[in-house]
Amino acid sequence: MAEKAVLMYKGHPLRRKDNLIYYGSMADKYIIMLQILETKKVKDMDVASKVSVQLQLTDPDIKSRDRVVRKTEKDGLSTAMDFASVWLERALAQG
Repeated sequence: MAEKAVLMYKGHPLRRKDNLIYYGSMADKYIIMLQILETKKVKDMDVASKVSVQLQLTDPDIKSRDRVVRKTEKDGLSTAMDFASVWLERALAQG
């Protein structure tokens, strides 16, 4: 059985499940969770228009609401991904 190729963005894996996008590796201390809150139609495609960005700890022993380190909402997926990549790089660099 062939393995699925992992989508990468700036050196970190991206995984999508419905309206949630996880950016980073669960093996690291931090991960980014992006949640698509609103979409709009552009021609015949749904495009994210409002996205929640959360920098989270990956420690499974911490309650889910206590894992959130930083959060914001952005207009559009590209702006949200820009914030996500900066937040993740800085958090992982600090350890």
